[in-house]
Order: sequence, then C-alpha cells, then structure tokens
Amino acid sequence: MTKPDDLLPIGLEDALPARAATITRAMRDVLQAMDSHGYDRVRPPLIEFEQSLAGRMEGVATRRMVRFTDPESLRTLALRGDMTVQVGRIAATGLADAPRPLRLCYAGDVALLKADQLDPARQRLQLGAELIGRDNVAAAIEAVTVALDALEAAGITGLSVDLTLPDLVDTLAEEALPLPADKREAVRRELDMKDAGALKAAGGDAYLPLLYATGPFDEAVEKLASIDAGGVLASRIAALREVAAALRGRVRLTLDPSERHGFEYQSWFGFTVHATGARGALGRGGTYAIKGTDEAATGFSLYMEPLLEVLGTDNIEARKTIFLPLDHDRNRALRLRAEGWRTIAANAESDQPASLGCTHILQGGEPMAL
Repeated sequence: MTKPDDLLPIGLEDALPARAATITRAMRDVLQAMDSHGYDRVRPPLIEFEQSLAGRMEGVATRRMVRFTDPESLRTLALRGDMTVQVGRIAATGLADAPRPLRLCYAGDVALLKADQLDPARQRLQLGAELIGRDNVAAAIEAVTVALDALEAAGITGLSVDLTLPDLVDTLAEEALPLPADKREAVRRELDMKDAGALKAAGGDAYLPLLYATGPFDEAVEKLASIDAGGVLASRIAALREVAAALRGRVRLTLDPSERHGFEYQSWFGFTVHATGARGALGRGGTYAIKGTDEAATGFSLYMEPLLEVLGTDNIEARKTIFLPLDHDRNRALRLRAEGWRTIAANAESDQPASLGCTHILQGGEPMAL
C-alpha cells in the first residue's frame, strides 16, 4: 500500500529492474564505444561549490540548480546540472599539464531544480565525451562520429544529425548585417522560435532569410551560402560541408543554422542527434571555450531518457538463470557463475523456480531446463 510519504517529488522516479537493466547495459555500451576512441573516463563529484559550476561555461544558469549551504565552509553548494562544466574544471586544474588534445568521457546523474516544458525529468543520466584543446573541423567530425558510434553501440538505429552555427547572429551582426548589441539577444530568440513577425518587430528584418535556410543539408546550405552577406560565413559554410561529407551516407543530415536552444555556451559549430522513435533529441554537442582558461574544446552529451524511448524496456532477453535447491553443491554453483550462469539460491522449501524467473534447475550437479 502506497503511503503519502512514499510518493516521489515531481520529475523524479524509480528505475525498476527491467528499466535499470536497460540503462546499465546502454551506459556500458556507450562508455565502451567512447573508450575505443581513446576517451578516458572521469568521475567528478555530484556536488560542488555553486560558483565553480557556474564559472567554467557561458550560459550556465545557477537559478536552475538545486542549491544549499555547506555546513563546513558556509558557502553555497549545488547539485550539478551539467557534467560538461565539471570536465572543463578538471581539464583546467587537475589535468592542466596533461598533453593536448585531452580526451575525457563521463557518465552520471545530473539534477535540476525545476523541469522544463519539453522534459519533465528533474534527474537525468548524462553521458558524454569532451575533446579538450581542439575546436577545428577535424575535432567537430570526431565528436559527431564518436556520438554516433556510441549510440549505435547501444542499439540505436534510424539516426539523423542536425547541424547548426551557434554564433551565427554575432558573426553577422558585426559588419555583414549590422545589429546593435542590445538587440542581438532578441533577434537570437526569435530566430530560435522561428517567428517571422516577432523577428521583424525585434529589428531583425535582415535576418528573415535565415528562417528559410533550414531543412535537408544540401538544399539548406546552398540557401545559406546565397544569403551570406560579404562572405563572412564562407569559412563556416566550408567547414559544415566538410563535416557533412564525412557523415554522408551514414545518417540523414539537416541544417538549422540559427538554432540556439541547448547551444548557449557553444561557439562556431553545434549538432543535435535524433533517432526514429524518440520524441526529443538523444544528444547535443559542438565547440566551446572553457571559461577561465579560454581553452578550446569540442564535445557532446547524450541523455538516457530518449535512448530508452527507442530501446524500450520490454524486450530484454531472458537470461539463463539456474535455481539452486536448498542442499545444492556450493562449489558447483560457484563454477556455474564463472561460466556465465545467473543463479538464484533457494532459502525456503516453498521457493518455486518458475515464479523466481529461473530457466533451469540444478539437478544431479547439472542444469536442467524447466
């Protein structure tokens, strides 16, 4: 019987056996794929000083963090809301003298004070990889490739990649399409919202063509090139073409050059990965600078919830599980586990193999199918 005190806060939930098993397997497969590309795992703490979490990346909002006072230092602590920030701190401190480029990966829970409308979860399992010391085209290609390899290793199919230029407005606003600094945020916001009327009202008439330079990559990049005022985007467009060429034939490619949601701290390049069957993005990545050192980096983050939408939790293969009677040979059971069997030992005469999920029973020292 559920009691009121047993209810979990909004946005939090238990992962029951089938779901937990899928999460564990997917996390293992994703991390193994990252490791195969030379990324070493780090495990930063769940809690840090608030200012440390907010001080290494642009656009990190402390108001979204779960915060409280440290009884030891009397300073404000916060639960991490993004592990990318912590990897940046590690690269700038404990691994400051390590050879570059530095390849690091991670997996762990993050927490938010309040969920957003698109994702009600306030606790999320975040996995990712960061290439510290590089933000060139080769690094961008590597980041997308590793992300795709990791997702495919976890069993995800039907992948697509949407490319973007996070600093597009700032680049154009300097000279090509002049825009006062106090109007840029509004223009970025309305481009993000794809609202032509609001964009005009915000003073972004010259930016209207960007709303239509979206869609399948080859068509969209040609539209973007045709409205490139003064050629200021030429190097970025060339870089996008190079990234697309490296991915061509593997995934469906699209372009949304003005997309900013989720890319607030990124610089010239960003990407989002989608998959058939998932309502939201499976992950995002791109180039950025580690605040405090201004070291360039390229990376991505993946989230488990949309992965589970694709993988499901109802199609887990039944594992070979052997029931061990009360009087079983413990040494024989030890050898069976070493051979890969999963064992469930009886601890009462009433225990029934089938009801405990067993596929076999140990009889005469040998596994017998039920």
